[in-house]
Order: sequence, then structure tokens, then C-alpha cells
Amino acid sequence: MDKVRIGMIGTGNIAHAHARRLQQSSDAEIVALADPSEASREKLRERFGLKGAAEFADYKNMLEEAELDAVIICSPHTLHFQQAMDALDAGLHVLLEKPMVCASSEARELIGRAKSAGKLLQVSYQRHCMPQFMYIRSAIAEGTIGKLTSITAELYQDWRDSQKGTWRQNPKLSGGGMLMDSGSHIIDVLLWTTGLTPQSVTAQIDCAGAPVEINSFAAIRFAEGALASLNVVGKADKGIFEESYVFIGENGTIYYNNGKILLRKSGEQPEEPELPATDNDPDRNFVAAVLGREELLVPGEYALKVLELTENVYEAAGYSPES
Repeated sequence: MDKVRIGMIGTGNIAHAHARRLQQSSDAEIVALADPSEASREKLRERFGLKGAAEFADYKNMLEEAELDAVIICSPHTLHFQQAMDALDAGLHVLLEKPMVCASSEARELIGRAKSAGKLLQVSYQRHCMPQFMYIRSAIAEGTIGKLTSITAELYQDWRDSQKGTWRQNPKLSGGGMLMDSGSHIIDVLLWTTGLTPQSVTAQIDCAGAPVEINSFAAIRFAEGALASLNVVGKADKGIFEESYVFIGENGTIYYNNGKILLRKSGEQPEEPELPATDNDPDRNFVAAVLGREELLVPGEYALKVLELTENVYEAAGYSPES
């Protein structure tokens, strides 16, 4: 295989980010586009010079007619499961936008299908490739701040107003609100960097007048003994996007805020730690993995853990996205 031939299922805004990253790889080629909107397909085609890519209104026709090795799925959340299953059944590797699917039962079935088909299943949690979070994960695993005792994870975004009227606030397409969407990244960081196992959850949720949940707060106890607070706020001032974490251990603390990171060991002054050098992302890693050159950075098992905790928060708050 000289190049990985990729078909895009869904050509909206997030597909542009995937196309941009794929164009940084000489080992991938976008050969087909599938989206019900002709205007959306044309916009992606024109922006990235995809003149030779075949176009399809129905992704099933693309799976049947185009010569592909893999697909990248960028459609509304509740469509992911069936589209990914169909792609795997067609013998293709799959890269899914987050959340992988909208239920842990679907995630388990999808992971099982990928394994039985002998195909790769990657989820686009790009923080696994970002040096700040790679450092945090390594530092915690190496005991730099000692055993974790407490974690605070927070996200503030004007998600309620910026996404009003879009499919993201239609529960039939979104499968949930802010927690299922942007909050999915925050849960991923909380679980992936710490390696902790959620044991019990208490939670509160507010829809703030929207058809899906907007604000959520959860208190989590982990089996390993640490506690965490998860605060995902979708009703914030216009233009705000603030992502922050505090990881407190028995011997120090790691602070993260919008890309800036500080390490403070007990009794010492805070310092900016040296971060690992990296030039990767889930798309290029996916291509390299298809070619047998790398291991997947974000296999479906990570997304399953995110979905399980998301469901735990919804259940603890007595909330159902379908109600």
C-alpha cells in the first residue's frame, strides 16, 4: 500500500481540521467525500483542492463504490455507531470523531466488531498527542507528585449560545449536551492522564433553557482513593473557552490552564517543566498505524471509559438526553 485511501463521512467544520492534518502526511489521500449536503462537500473540496475525490450524498454508496482503505467519520454523534459498523463490515479501518458513539453498549459492540474484522478503530481525542498532557500523564505515572489525592477538571465555554439551533443541541443527533460534546475531551484527560478507576459519582445537571444539558457538576471517588470534581459549564460569556486542571499528589501539584503548565513540588517554587517534543495527531497516527508503522494512540477502549463515566454522571443526576 503506497498511500492510505480515505473516505470522509461528514464534511462539516470538523472535517476541515482532519483534512488539514491529513495533508501534512505524504502517506494519505482523501479520495471520496460523503455528505447529504452538496454545498458542504463542495466547500471541503475547494478549500483543500480535492478535485479528484468522488462525491456521494449517501455514505453507503461511497462504501460500495469507492476504492478505500479507511474512513474518517465526522457526522453527528448518534450516526457514528451505524456508520462505523458499516465501514468495518466493508473491510475498512475507522477513525471516529469524539465521542466515539453515544452509549457504552454501542462502544463495546464496535470495539468487538473491529477486533473480529481485524481493523483499526481510532478516536480523535487529540490531547493524547499534545505535549502538555503527555507530560502530565508521564509525570503522574512516574510518581513526580506522589500518589494522587485530588483532581479538579474544568471547562467553561459559551456552548449554549454558540451551538443554539444546531444538531449539537438536538438530542436525536447529539446524544447529549455539553458533557457529551466538548466535555468529552475533559473526561478523557481526567481518565487518561491519571489512569484512575471511577468508583462512585454524585452529580447535578442544568439545561439552562436548552433541549440538552448545558451545565454539569460531578464529584467522583476513584477506587484508588483519590477524589475529583468535574465542572463542565456551557453557559459562559461569549467567546470564552477556558480549560483547566489541578492534579494534587502527596508530594506536589501540577497546574494546567489553557496550554500553560506549572509543576510545584512540596516545599519548592513552581516551575515550568520541560515538555516532550512531539509532532503528531490522531489523523497522522491513524495513517501510520494502518501502514503498520505505529501503534494507535487512541484506540476505542479509551473512548469506552469516557462514555462509561459520562453515563454515570447522567445517571447520578437523574438525567436522560432522550427525555
